Amino acid sequence: MDTGAFCTYHTIIMKKTNWRWWLCSLLFVATLVNYLDRQVLSLTWKDFIAPEFHWSNSDYGNIAAVFSIFYALISLFAGRFIDWAGTKRGYLIAIFVWSLGACLHALCGWATIHIQGLDNVEALRLVESGSAIALAISSTSFWLFLACRMILAVGESGNFPAAIKVVAEYFPKKDRALATSIFNAGASIGALAAPISIPFLARAYGWEAAFVIIGALGFIWMFFWNAMYEKPAKSSRVNAAELAYINQDNRIEATGPVQENEPSIPYLKCFTYRQTWSFIVGKFFTDGAWWFFLFWAPAYFSDQYGYRSDSTMAALLIFVLYLIVTVVSISAGGYLPKYFVERRGMEPYSGRMRAMLMFAFLPLTALFAQYLGQFSAWWPAVIIGLAGAGHQSWSANLYSTIGDMFPKSTVATITGIGTMAGGIASFAINMGAGYLFDYSAAQGSAFHLLGFEGKEAGYMIIFCYCAVGYLLAWLIMKSLVPRYKKIEY
Repeated sequence: MDTGAFCTYHTIIMKKTNWRWWLCSLLFVATLVNYLDRQVLSLTWKDFIAPEFHWSNSDYGNIAAVFSIFYALISLFAGRFIDWAGTKRGYLIAIFVWSLGACLHALCGWATIHIQGLDNVEALRLVESGSAIALAISSTSFWLFLACRMILAVGESGNFPAAIKVVAEYFPKKDRALATSIFNAGASIGALAAPISIPFLARAYGWEAAFVIIGALGFIWMFFWNAMYEKPAKSSRVNAAELAYINQDNRIEATGPVQENEPSIPYLKCFTYRQTWSFIVGKFFTDGAWWFFLFWAPAYFSDQYGYRSDSTMAALLIFVLYLIVTVVSISAGGYLPKYFVERRGMEPYSGRMRAMLMFAFLPLTALFAQYLGQFSAWWPAVIIGLAGAGHQSWSANLYSTIGDMFPKSTVATITGIGTMAGGIASFAINMGAGYLFDYSAAQGSAFHLLGFEGKEAGYMIIFCYCAVGYLLAWLIMKSLVPRYKKIEY
């Protein structure tokens, strides 16, 4: 047996390492921290921050909307930055910036007190609502929180481009949806952990402490990432068998050896491909629904049922909601496309698109949230959970289509472009929801839709949008890219 044949034989029988799954667990933790940091404001503004700073629904909606649009604009370049800086360094910079931004929120109260010349927090609360000083406090705090949210957005915009790039580097195509579902479940787990931790931290130690404690988690993560990540071919923890498994698509597609420094597609040229626009459409029509659920679910249960965010009932409702999201999205989002590819013999893109069509029907349950919510708050909790599970399953496979069709050197760039589109949708739905809820509440019975009046009718409008966006997105995506076509550059 010659040396080359022996090496091939040895690689085949060698038990492969599983370092890629350890890195996937790090991506999961990063995404969990990402969503915890994002959720602190949504779980504290209604019952802790608004009474101090005299915020309205519109104030919070505008902050959430500007965060979203700024996140969108930065995402347009964040992916390119990750591709330029490299996965390791780019991810470290991203999480450092967003952790710093999260912690800085804690200083907004102190800064508002000093700018307005007040003595303490109690003086903020005692100001008469609607007075000139109340408006000044509201305006000052609004801009301070907004500045912190923008720093948070700069850092958080790097999370998904970096994570998707790692998945493309470390996993063959048939495993990418599962790996993406697992790390993307960090969003669901973060949203799951948030209501049973953040409001109680805020009540026990103050809302400022909640921002600092949750924000500090990112700095801890940086230590592990710096110690654990290297590219597969350079990692001492990846043996030859695992490396061969990771690179199996190159053998199947007969594209030759993996290029560690393959050329990246020029930025503007990315917009000339239908595959790029397919991803943009998939994000634009669906991300707004997820961000609405994420940012407004605590306020929904407070508005509609009177459950404060720090009450046991509110925590249970949000916990169950995201438990459904987590369990369903991991079990279905990763394994259904894997079933189509391995058991039904479909190529990865076709398998993902079939799975995504099935996932697109789950959000239709949101149409019944308001109707069944008249009987119990548990009905909308379960229904929003199912709609959210549909989104996360959809999202995991949508992200995986990038690695299917684009070279690894451009994966983060395309991810950032699509994330920008999703951020624009989130901006529109969050700003629109804030104004819609204030307007519908003020109009009362004069504002009605499908049997609902006032703010309930406002929520019904948003639920209708969240329900149908996925099917519309799938139809447009399928028309743009009807079948798999890899981009060669």
